Amino acid sequence: MSKEKIKQPMNITVDHNLEEDVKKKVSVDATIEGIKGNIDFDKLKTGGYIKQRQKDLFTVRLQAPGGRMPVEKLKKAAEVAEKYGKKGYVHFSFRQSLEIPYVDYHDFNKVIEELKEVDQPIASCGPRVRVPTACSGCEYNPNGISDTQKMTKIVNDKFFGEKTNHKFKISFSGCPIDCARTNEMDLGFQGAIFPDWDEPSCIGCTICASACLEDAIDPDPKTGKPIFEADKCLYCSDCIRACPTNSWKEGKKGHLVRVGGKHGRHPFNGPVVARFIEDDEIPSVIETTIEWYRKNGEGKGRTRIGVILREEGKMEDYLEHLRKVLGAKVEKTSRPPEDIPLL
Repeated sequence: MSKEKIKQPMNITVDHNLEEDVKKKVSVDATIEGIKGNIDFDKLKTGGYIKQRQKDLFTVRLQAPGGRMPVEKLKKAAEVAEKYGKKGYVHFSFRQSLEIPYVDYHDFNKVIEELKEVDQPIASCGPRVRVPTACSGCEYNPNGISDTQKMTKIVNDKFFGEKTNHKFKISFSGCPIDCARTNEMDLGFQGAIFPDWDEPSCIGCTICASACLEDAIDPDPKTGKPIFEADKCLYCSDCIRACPTNSWKEGKKGHLVRVGGKHGRHPFNGPVVARFIEDDEIPSVIETTIEWYRKNGEGKGRTRIGVILREEGKMEDYLEHLRKVLGAKVEKTSRPPEDIPLL
């Protein structure tokens, strides 16, 4: 006769001081978020000082827009980490920031002052525009189409730290490989080129068809000249780079725009809402999107823009709002952000 298994209750230790700890204020010898003196842990986190589980210790997050930090600043960051980080190492976050863990809050002012020697700012957390992330772009990457590093600096200088309803992440990818995961950001920009074909100069060599990984180009059985299916094109420009006679040329060039993506426990895939926007249009897109987000997020607490865009009629309203600055470059229709299944 089999015995029925009896489920034993789990022994769970609850830290009853956790809620009190989150609200706790500490006396900090530094000005953070415009406040000096007693600052609570939530404000410290917003300012880029993240409370660790160890008593009195924090991780200090440094700005590295686009994952780039000049050697002079990197040397100083290593020096500060060695002096004030009690473990003697730095951590490179998934969003390209450099973090110094195990810093005692009594040393914040010293850390800030020493980093100022090389003009190295602290990053931030909380409900605001974060430091933008990016790949290397067209500067030296052979796949690069857009100058992601240039745009990252412009965006960081103009929008970093601006308050929003919840965290607001921006990224730049230089091509459709999308290393910077524009589809998982609140707002993402991806380099894109639409190829134009010049028939007279084409010799029907079929190299472009071989170079296209999306099967958007098929060679004509008789002439070898390309038959192009535009709806399959990812705007990577591989055909342009491969063509030996320059028959494929750059047509429309710019950025795809994605909105409403996010990762985390319940990730969203952000849809494309505009195509081939130019560099100088990007600040207007960000400003317009944040404006719409603030208005439509009123009274909803800390809610990501992707969640709001999934509400009835909100995506259509956002597209109409975006048309005020981009006109016909905005998609006629777009799906709301979709769940990325975990299983």
